[in-house]
Amino acid sequence: MNDLSNYRRSYEKSELLEDSIPEDPINLFNRWFHEVEDFGGSGEVNAMTVSTIGLDGFPKSRVVLLKKFSEEGFIFYTNYNSEKGKAIAANPHVCLSFFWQEMERQVIIKGIAQKTSEIISDNYFDSRPDGSKLGAVVSNQSEVIPSRSFLEENLKKLETTFDGKSISRPEHWGGYIVTPLEVEFWQGRANRLHDRICYKSQPDFSWSIQRLSP
Repeated sequence: MNDLSNYRRSYEKSELLEDSIPEDPINLFNRWFHEVEDFGGSGEVNAMTVSTIGLDGFPKSRVVLLKKFSEEGFIFYTNYNSEKGKAIAANPHVCLSFFWQEMERQVIIKGIAQKTSEIISDNYFDSRPDGSKLGAVVSNQSEVIPSRSFLEENLKKLETTFDGKSISRPEHWGGYIVTPLEVEFWQGRANRLHDRICYKSQPDFSWSIQRLSP
């Protein structure tokens, strides 16, 4: 057995206090996102974990890339026929989480996922390099395949088929926007007395703000 009980560190890089936060969690998320980006420590500051409840009843988490955020929500792209796509179709309640180790911060977002408009999905797909476009077309995401060579051979066939031609977005591939209902900001502090500030959406579209015990 690997004993990890001595793995610990003291978090002392920042603080999160009520007198320095905005009324809207998206504004605070924007501030934190760009502070981490400016800090330069995170390889992909937009990497986030998406958790869904699968058709088998089990939760499942995987890392994807956030591609846009605004007051309306958080957007990522995937294959709608994938395991996560099928899970969202059955239960759109999802959780997004960001862990920015260099700044000792986490953000946890509970929300409702729904497909973006076709125009939004088309525009993003058109912005991708051709290799990424073909990757979306060739992959039956989450399906069992016989080998790596099977995938690579099918990609070569597609490269020949689309040589010199435009590549359209497949109907089964596109974006999801997650409308936040609850956003928790976690700032590491010394002696495990971390700062946790939780925003909850209200019926009048305002946000309640609560401090949670660490």
